Order: sequence, then structure tokens, then C-alpha cells
Amino acid sequence: MKELVLTRKEKKIDLNFGFLKKDLVFTISLILATLSCFIHAPKLHYIDFKVLVSLFNLMLAVKAFEELKLLDKFAVAILNKCTNSKRISAILIFLCFFTSMFVTNDVALITFVPLTLIISKKTHLNMIETIILQTIAANIGSSLTPMGNPQNLFIFSYYGIKPLQFLSTVLFVAVVGMCVLYFLISKLRSKTLKVNLPVIVIVDQKKSFVWGIVFCIIIASILGVISYQVAFLITMVTVCFLDRKLLLKVDYLLLLTFICFFIFIGNLSNIALVQSFASEHLKDSTAVYFNSILLSQFISNVPASILLAKFTTDWHPLLIGVNLGGLGTIIASLASVISYKLFIQKYPSESKTYLIKFSIYNFSFLSFLTIVQYFFLKVLHIF
Repeated sequence: MKELVLTRKEKKIDLNFGFLKKDLVFTISLILATLSCFIHAPKLHYIDFKVLVSLFNLMLAVKAFEELKLLDKFAVAILNKCTNSKRISAILIFLCFFTSMFVTNDVALITFVPLTLIISKKTHLNMIETIILQTIAANIGSSLTPMGNPQNLFIFSYYGIKPLQFLSTVLFVAVVGMCVLYFLISKLRSKTLKVNLPVIVIVDQKKSFVWGIVFCIIIASILGVISYQVAFLITMVTVCFLDRKLLLKVDYLLLLTFICFFIFIGNLSNIALVQSFASEHLKDSTAVYFNSILLSQFISNVPASILLAKFTTDWHPLLIGVNLGGLGTIIASLASVISYKLFIQKYPSESKTYLIKFSIYNFSFLSFLTIVQYFFLKVLHIF
């Protein structure tokens, strides 16, 4: 009887800890938010509801696209026409680059990295470098649009940036990054082969059309053409009529993570010591630029952008810095963690190899793009 009670207790403890381990970033953000509340009382205005609602709208629309397999159909149709491994790698990498601009970097990787792993298995090719370059491509490509990644959505909303201002700020680094990707792809080994993936049929074209319109409305709300409340209402009505199950598939932990970071950083920014340190180290554009890159390496670029935005009005170097800061360490961008997890699920014995190659590629990209971007901004007299 005692053994039975003990077993039940152990199972209960495992369940609780399992929930905390499910999303380590959320757990950390929750702990930080809770601890900060003992230092300073939280306030409702810390939370940016436009960012949260826009992110929720995007996640619902993207989940609908995933269920309808729109991205999968597009990718498979292209890949079936390939004749060599280098071309396949190029397509998979640039699919991540361009789709990440519209469906976020993490969704692009969730969609196309599994496809890369399937191709790798069918063709007996080691595509570890392709997956690493896909991750870099998604992080660079997503920098081009406000909805490409969470930190862009936050900065775009927080500073009230105009779409053309945003694009002109990040265009140079994205173009240079794409050129470097093209160069590295050209150096990949090429092997003649024929990929024959089963053709994906879109079962419900009417749903696809409706969600396409809703997605355009959500983008319009992010760009400030219509209010985010209207976009939210339209999205919710569409979900209720077409597929209510999508509401159960949204990553609510990501939304809660944002709320926790908003609270933590709101409380932190009211501490006198933090205010003094920030004012001392964020005096000019150069300091904002390098500090945003550096801080992203340790706490990832989303919380880094939320934290630094509290202490600077100079959004240009912050925007560039946190996007570049997504390169480097495995935790610099949460999207990079997704690729890593997907890869080691299939090849657990190659975890160390992946991390070494990932670090070499990412820090090389980060160093090169940081220096090139810095001198470009120097020439323009922005720094």
C-alpha cells in the first residue's frame, strides 16, 4: 500500500516537472516575471496588446495553412523537378528565406526542415549543412518584414515604424546575407539524383481561398492599414465558422512567454540601478547596435529587443542588431532551437557534430554581417 502511494506521488511530481520542461524559455520567463514582481509591482500598460493580438492572429492563419498543406504542396511541386542534390539544397534553403518573411522564421523551419530530413533519408544524403543554412536563411529572410519574426513585430508596433522605413533599414543586411548564402550553396557537393515525393492535393480549396484573404487582412492590420481589433474579429469569426479545432493548436505558451517578458522587463526597467546602467551603455547608435547583438547571444533576440526598447528611442540600430543577433549561439534565436530539435530527433548521435558546424557557420555569418553592416552605416553617417 505504501509503495502504491509513493508511486502515485512520484507520478504527480513527474507530471508537474514535465510541464515545466515542455518549454524551457516559458519556464525561465515565468520565473523571472514572478521574481521581478517582488521588486516592483507590475502594471497593465507593460503588456503590448497589439503585439499579442497580432501574433495570435498570425498563428491561427499559419496553423490553417499547415492543416491545408499549402506550403507542403508548393515545396513538393518544386522539389520533384530537381535533378541534383545542390539544386535541392538551394531550393530548400531559399524556401526558408522567402517564406519566413510571411509565415515567420519558426514556421518556415517547422515546415521545411522535416521535408529536408525526408529527402535526406530517401536519397541517403547527409544534409546537415543544408539544415544549418536553412536555419540561417530563415533568420535572415524573416528580418525583411514586420511579421517575419516576433522581435520585428514588437519593434514595428512599439516605435510606430512606417513600412518603407522598416524595409529600407533591414534591406542591406538581408541582401548581403542572401548573397553569402548563395555563395555557400555553390560550395556544397553536388550529386545527381531524382526525388520523387508524392504529390500533395489541396482537399478544400474554398478554405484555402478564405484563409488567404484573412491572412492579407492580418498583414494589413500589422502594417497599420486597418485596426488590429478588426483583424482579430475577422480572424475569430473565420475560425469559428471554418475550423474551431485550430484554437486548440495555437502555441499559447509563446503568448504567455511574451506576457511574462513584458512584465519582467517592465519591472526591471523601473529599477534605478538598471536605468543608470542602460543610460550609461546605450548613449549612441553604435552602443545600441553592438549591445543588442551581444545581449541576444545570451537571452535570445526577442527579450533583448523588449528590454533595450525601454531605454532607447534609436530603433534603427536596435532593429538591425536584434536581427543580426539571431545568428551566433543556438539560443540567440528560438527558431534555431527548432531546427536543432528536429534534427536530433532523427539523428541523436550527431548532436555534437550539428552544434559544432552550426556554431562555425553562425558565428562566421554573424561576424561578417556585423562588420559589413557597421561600415555601411558608417558610410551613410548613421553611426
